[in-house]
Amino acid sequence: MSKGSLPLNDLSGGAGRVDVLIRALMAALLTSHGVRKNTEVILHMMGGPGPPRRIKFNGHELRGLHAEERSIAGTLAKVLNIPLPPIGRWQPVTAGIEHSGGALKHTLNEWKNTKVIALDANGPRLWKKEAPLPVVSKANEMDIGLVLSDDQPLSGEEQEGLELRSLGDTWLQGHMAVGVVHFLLDEGVALNLE
Repeated sequence: MSKGSLPLNDLSGGAGRVDVLIRALMAALLTSHGVRKNTEVILHMMGGPGPPRRIKFNGHELRGLHAEERSIAGTLAKVLNIPLPPIGRWQPVTAGIEHSGGALKHTLNEWKNTKVIALDANGPRLWKKEAPLPVVSKANEMDIGLVLSDDQPLSGEEQEGLELRSLGDTWLQGHMAVGVVHFLLDEGVALNLE
């Protein structure tokens, strides 16, 4: 849903599977005892009665995010009831949360100077075949944008300009894919980004 009253008692049905978005958000931002300060997540709310809406979570500024689906759904519900700002204008909602009008193409345009990878089981493997897991963890300082789709692959138009990479032949749930990517980045595994 991009607007309206989010049914907090039916996140997996009446809310348009917002539960999947919330799990991906938690996997991307939360660690066992904190928030990834170097991570930003943009949820694209594309369904329902309103125009497309983007909700951005900035780990560096985020405060008070609880690792519980219903609590995060309540935060999303509050944002959905705020009038939608114009496309490209990010309006602050609370510490570390902003929203704007726009669809995936608008986000990708804003990321034009960032390496953007779309996870796709049919793409080449994300990590280099010969890359061993390092013994010592190395911080990966490259800016990488990661695009996850819902249960349908991205359309040809949505894939335009993106590099497709895979985590394997099996389609994973979004939050699991995010967890695998963070593991690879945290461990400094050489990525197949050329």
